[in-house]
Amino acid sequence: MNDLYLIYKNMTRKPLRLFLTCFAIFIAFLIFGAVTTLKSALDAGIDLAADNRLVVVNKINFTQPLPIAYAQKVAAVDGVENVTYANWFGGYYQEARNQIVAMAVEPESWLQVYEREILLPPEQRAAWLGNRQGVIVGESLAQRLGWKIGDRVPVSSSIFSHKDGGHTWDFVVEGIFTGSDPQHDTNSMYLHFKYFMETQSFGGEWIGWITLTTVDAAQNQRIADAIDSGFANSQAETDTSTEEAFSKAFIEQIGNIGLIIFGVVFMAFFTILILVGNTMALAVRERTGEIAVLKTLGFPAPRIFKMVLTESLLIALIGGLAGLGAAWLIIQGAKGTMAQFLPNLMLDSGVALQALLFMLLLGLVTGLLPALNALRLNIVTAFNRG
Repeated sequence: MNDLYLIYKNMTRKPLRLFLTCFAIFIAFLIFGAVTTLKSALDAGIDLAADNRLVVVNKINFTQPLPIAYAQKVAAVDGVENVTYANWFGGYYQEARNQIVAMAVEPESWLQVYEREILLPPEQRAAWLGNRQGVIVGESLAQRLGWKIGDRVPVSSSIFSHKDGGHTWDFVVEGIFTGSDPQHDTNSMYLHFKYFMETQSFGGEWIGWITLTTVDAAQNQRIADAIDSGFANSQAETDTSTEEAFSKAFIEQIGNIGLIIFGVVFMAFFTILILVGNTMALAVRERTGEIAVLKTLGFPAPRIFKMVLTESLLIALIGGLAGLGAAWLIIQGAKGTMAQFLPNLMLDSGVALQALLFMLLLGLVTGLLPALNALRLNIVTAFNRG
């Protein structure tokens, strides 16, 4: 007799119980897929950070500015390779709700520091460097707003005002860049710092932060200490950290995402583990007499063990894959809406593989004890129970 047929008949003998068990697993992996993808999107900046890149901010708070003269002093520190700086523009397009991640940067040094992440065709790079009123925009941002190369776009700032009045600057889209990694954020825009400085009505020669690369990641701590000690007791003391540490600290301002994710997933899986384990144990107990008959007919105990364990694994996979599929559909539907805030939102192969491993683990843990009970079942004892 075909084992798969017996497994199928055992699984479907009580359709309502099968449905409820699979539905519980479905919910667990729906939650897992959604929240893990959210965490992955939030951590994308951390995961993609370069090992040899440091960020220098004001020691009081990264929202406080630094004098632009600091950039030259940082560049003079031994071990520093490239230095660039930027200022947050606080941009939006047409309406305040259409927020844009816009930064005023020093173009040449910015492209040097981020040469591994920002992919820009040479002709577009040259066009941007040659036009102080020009901007480069990420592929995701250009698609979202319908911008093309050569377009003149009015972008307003929620922070700064134009010296000619108002809060709007006219820019020319000179380039559209892509990312070297699928999770690289291309939902941003970069404008010339000098043009921004000359046209703003206040702010002077101040910058938001300095980013630099070191000749060797092993020297990061020494260089960071040298920079901070060099500005100790100055008008604006600095705090220098790796790009990874800076990104992590920025994300953790909204809470410990890792702990939240662990709490949600652990509670969901613990509840499902108890539910499915109890269901499988009950199903095997109900079939005590049938298992005894199978053994009487010559079915080896290991064969019955495999059948019970396979049944548990199939239930976990059916519910888990359905839940993961639903999570993927939800994420795909939310990508357009959340692109402005979470441009890296995607259920990638890493999350899917992790979910698959959890499905197998769930199936093994919940099915192992019932399978062992079936393996050890004594035929005489089983018939006496009946």
